[in-house]
Amino acid sequence: MMDKDALTAWALKNGWEMIGGHPSLAKPNAPKEAIVRLVFKATVVALEVKKPAGKWEKVGGNSYAKVTPPQDDDSLPAGLGFEKVPSITKLMQDSRDRKVFSAFG
Repeated sequence: MMDKDALTAWALKNGWEMIGGHPSLAKPNAPKEAIVRLVFKATVVALEVKKPAGKWEKVGGNSYAKVTPPQDDDSLPAGLGFEKVPSITKLMQDSRDRKVFSAFG
């Protein structure tokens, strides 16, 4: 089981950023515009993707009790539907790279 704090800590450690109050992944060419986010409610967490028209669509999610921690540093928590976002690992890597290189600027 992962609660809001554990999921937030995992996300921030893995390249996600807080945008609009949610752990989010941004467009590589527009780093301040979130395109994937985690939305926390009292008992559930939702995985949302921004559609081209600008509206957020829930693509996955679960109750905190059904979200399991990642198996290792390179994997994703299970139970949220990350597999429905095929580019999720690429977006996470792009975000981590952007953070590293911004430290040099």
